[in-house]
Amino acid sequence: MKILVVGQGRLVYFLCRTFLSKNYAVTIIDPDREECTWLARHLKAVVVHGDGSDPRLLEEAGAEGVNAVVAITPRDEDNLAVCQLAQHYFTIPRTLALVNDPAQEQVFKDLGVGSAFSITQIISSLIEQRVDSGDIINLIPVGEGKVNLTEVILNPDSPAAGQALADIALPEGSLVACVFRGEETMIPRGGTVLLAGDRLVLMTLPENHGRVVQLLTEESG
Repeated sequence: MKILVVGQGRLVYFLCRTFLSKNYAVTIIDPDREECTWLARHLKAVVVHGDGSDPRLLEEAGAEGVNAVVAITPRDEDNLAVCQLAQHYFTIPRTLALVNDPAQEQVFKDLGVGSAFSITQIISSLIEQRVDSGDIINLIPVGEGKVNLTEVILNPDSPAAGQALADIALPEGSLVACVFRGEETMIPRGGTVLLAGDRLVLMTLPENHGRVVQLLTEESG
């Protein structure tokens, strides 16, 4: 896997370090000369100084041969330009862009960016879900945020504890995909009785996520 990362700041370093740990070939384009020097010293990556929204620089950096481009500059217009050049000029199959202004996220998607993500939205979602229930221990948006995978723990006061799964009126578009009980792992059926201490893996749509968590874990009374 060959990945081109366009951006600056500590996020570039940590992201590229993760890619390199997976044995990906990484090229970085960074507009800060001093940062380029530092990155070249600390990462086994190709580091190019310059403007990643310049098609000539992208070409010089080997954009035609990469599998994915990640644009994480502080400027949304630059991230959009990088992704559009990658798609239409270099026919790179996958583009990912940081959207600093969450109001622009849908605009990026409408303009064809493969994956647009807003750190503000992600953090906000995580905070909201944890406020909904302290029993949530993991929340992962997948499929560009179209589905949530969530891990919750049933405590003794959870309304679902002691109930068969078929007797819990889960909203349409949601399911309990897996149950961890001690050392046992189960794919539950309608007759599976949930117990206090069970760890449930839920698959939900964003619009019904809060309701599902509430039905399973909210303390009665």
